[in-house]
Amino acid sequence: MHYVISTTWGPTDVTRAALPFVFSASALQAGDTVMIMLFHDAVTIALDGAHQKMIPFGPPAKFAEIFSSPNAKVLVCKPCAEVRGIREDMLVQNALFGGMSDLHQQVSRPDAKFISF
Repeated sequence: MHYVISTTWGPTDVTRAALPFVFSASALQAGDTVMIMLFHDAVTIALDGAHQKMIPFGPPAKFAEIFSSPNAKVLVCKPCAEVRGIREDMLVQNALFGGMSDLHQQVSRPDAKFISF
């Protein structure tokens, strides 16, 4: 199974921001693949050095696990990032800029399930 996840939660609510990453870690553990698309406030999670400072209340932090997994892809909404002064070279190593066409492409896969946080 391939999970396509969109989220808008970032450092304004770290616990909510962590949930897509916790779910993704569970999916990866089960042998699935994931793609997370970060929108709005969530784009700041992908800033190099940011997720290490984010400590959720309750669920374990799984940010680094997802950013480093070869079976996970993290896309950052390019317009959302650029309006915040974030450039692609400021992102963690395995995060890339993307857009709605990338999200659509991933959701259109026959083995995809879409989840929005």
